[in-house]
Order: sequence, then C-alpha cells, then structure tokens
Amino acid sequence: MFHEVELFREVAVLAENLDRDKLVSSRFIVTRLLEGLLSEKADEVHGYFLAVTGLKRIGKGEVVHNSGDVFFPVVFNCRMFLPSKGDILEGVVHHVYRLGVFLRCGPVKYVFLSARKMPNYRYVVGEKPAFLHDDLARIEKDVVVRFEVLGVRWIERREDITKEFMMLASLQGDMLGPVTGPDGLDL
Repeated sequence: MFHEVELFREVAVLAENLDRDKLVSSRFIVTRLLEGLLSEKADEVHGYFLAVTGLKRIGKGEVVHNSGDVFFPVVFNCRMFLPSKGDILEGVVHHVYRLGVFLRCGPVKYVFLSARKMPNYRYVVGEKPAFLHDDLARIEKDVVVRFEVLGVRWIERREDITKEFMMLASLQGDMLGPVTGPDGLDL
C-alpha cells in the first residue's frame, strides 16, 4: 500500500534559467523535480508519487551542446501509494448506478464496486439513487465506504485516462461497508 523508494530522475534546466556564471540553485532543481513528478503522477511499478521525503544527491550537470540546457542527475526518496489485491481501503462514492458505484480513494479516481459484490444491498431508484442494506445502511453519493480490493489494473493511456490505476472492490467480508453518511455522521 504505502512504501518508500529511492528514485533517480534527470532534471532539465533551460539555458535561460542559468545565472551569469552558468550556475543554478539546488532549490530551483528540486522545484523542477517536483513539477516533473506532478506531471508524471504515477508509475506502474511503484504506484502514485505522494511526497519527496529526502534528497540524496544532485549530481554534476551535463550541458547539451546545441541548446545550452543542463541536465542534472537527482537521487531522492519518495513516498508512494500502490494499491494491491486484498488491501482494505476507504473511498468516497461519487457516482451511483444500477450496476454499482464508483468511488475515489486517495489519488485513485476509478474504483468500481459492483452491485454483485455488495451482499444484502439492493438498488433504490429515485432523485438520489442509493443502495440500501437490509439493516437500512445506505450507500449513496458522498458516503465513505470501507472496501476490499479485488483487483488492480494499470492504465498507461486510454481516451482521457492517463497513467492511472483502476480498482475493482468488494464489500464481501467483515467490517466492510459505509463508514460515514453524506452528512458526515458515523454509521
């Protein structure tokens, strides 16, 4: 789930960002590193980039002769989030359909909880569609749900989805289901 890894990246600094002495501050290099990780978002092997927890080394910059840009090798520690089968997580419901619900869990935008994996819940049609349990617990929009991960798939690029994990979820097990209602009250 959460883990720490040591990573390496080449950080590009454009020639116009160098000072008169052809130097650049380490703060500027770290800022460029963070911008790069933000746009990269996730990695199939390690998961989502959550935070840079330590800077190990900034190497000597290599100048690209035709442009004058400089590339700095950077080694750093990063906290990652990689969901895996069997994890127990919590997510917020953001869409309710007859066939199931879509949740968001931290950086993961696509978690599908099938109606077939919600034992003793039935779909209730209405202005605010929901799944209602035999004991009257409700799964509706904005409810926090504890679930078990059934499967995880990495999507490199598909239509408008880029570098994301998708998960399938289940409520089959102990202590799984709604945690709080849409009004924030514990259930």
